[in-house]
This record gives sequence, C-alpha cells and structure tokens, in this order.
Amino acid sequence: MAQLILIIEDELAQAQILQYNLEAAGFKVKHAINGDDGLAQIHEFLPDLILLDWMLPDMSGIEVCSKIKRAPDTKEIPVIMLTARGAEEDKIRGLNTGADDFVVKPYSINTLIARMNANMRKSGTGQIELNYGGLSLNTETHRVRRDGKPIRLGPTEFRLLHTFMTRPTKVWSRSQLLDNAWGTDVYVDDRTVDVHIGRLRNLLNAGGEPDIIRTVRGSGYALDIEK
Repeated sequence: MAQLILIIEDELAQAQILQYNLEAAGFKVKHAINGDDGLAQIHEFLPDLILLDWMLPDMSGIEVCSKIKRAPDTKEIPVIMLTARGAEEDKIRGLNTGADDFVVKPYSINTLIARMNANMRKSGTGQIELNYGGLSLNTETHRVRRDGKPIRLGPTEFRLLHTFMTRPTKVWSRSQLLDNAWGTDVYVDDRTVDVHIGRLRNLLNAGGEPDIIRTVRGSGYALDIEK
C-alpha cells in the first residue's frame, strides 16, 4: 500500500516538482496551499506523513505544526518542516513545537525520501505489519490472519482493511474510505462502499468470530473490538 503524503506549500511550482518526484517514488500525494487548507486535509485524509513549509500565507508552519501535534487524531503523524531557514535556533524552535524532522532547502529528493521513510518507520505509519484485535495484515505479502487463521481478501477488501488498521477505532466516512480504497480519480458511489464493507465483514467473520467492524449510523465505519 502506497503511503499518503500531504505537502503543505504555497509556492505552486515547488509543490508540483515535489509531488512529481514523490509520486515517481511510489507515494500517493495530496497538496494544500495554506495552513487552513492543510489542517482540513489532514483531518479528512489522515496522511502517513506531512511535509510542511515554514512560510505560509495565512499562518506560519510553526503554528500549523503546533495544531497538528495538539490534536489527538493527528498528533502521531510525523511532520517534516521544509525551510530555507538553516539557523540552529530555528531548528530548535521547530523541533520544540513538535516537528519530527527539519530539512533545509535546497535539498536532495533522495535524501528527503530517506528522511521521510525513517520518520514513518519510527512512528509506525509506514510499517509493514499491522495488528489489532487478533487481526494481522502484512502490506508486503498481502497476507491477512485472524487469530492465526489465514483470510483471503480481494484487492478492494484488503485496501479497506488496511485503511481501518492504520487507525483502529477511528470512524471513517464513506468518502474517506472511497479515497483510500479506490482513489480520488475513480467514481464510485456510497452504496459500493457498503457492499464491500459487507463482503469484508463476511470474510473476517467466516469462522464464527465476533464482528469487528462497527457501523456508526450517519457517519461511517470503524474497526473496533469494543463495540
């Protein structure tokens, strides 16, 4: 599963170059043009990592980072600040605000990607093996087990389960599940999400295990063992 990276950068040319290189390296990428847009996309998509420019038109990257790290749903997402400011006091200020790393422009894209992968490994957002409530999912082998027993999932059901397992107990809206399992360039209606959730439920519970997917009426679905 490709990790989702959110770039918060107001200079369009720089953002486009960075997005091109990250997509070429296999990442999914979204772009926000300012702090307010970035914060809205963070809460909607819950990216695996955020690349945050220091200088933004509506609020500073420092302020955006502080808001990210104060919110319970987003505080664990690694944030790498991108800046032309290389002074040690600026780095200290950024790190003290909660930033996980600090990259000074201009930078090598290969070095940036290495730093991104290191931060995702450290935070667990880019981990290969995900576990929750007796379920295990391996993103490299595409093997899924429940209480040690193998479960065969189709590609869409696998992507749905992977989405759930990246944030157990979080309630995902249908639109969020659509973006994660089908992508933003494919038209799929909400009913299709419900059908695939039903299939996923049946496959996960085929051995008579308790249903681990919670339906939240009017909101969406969550992976939750404490239903």
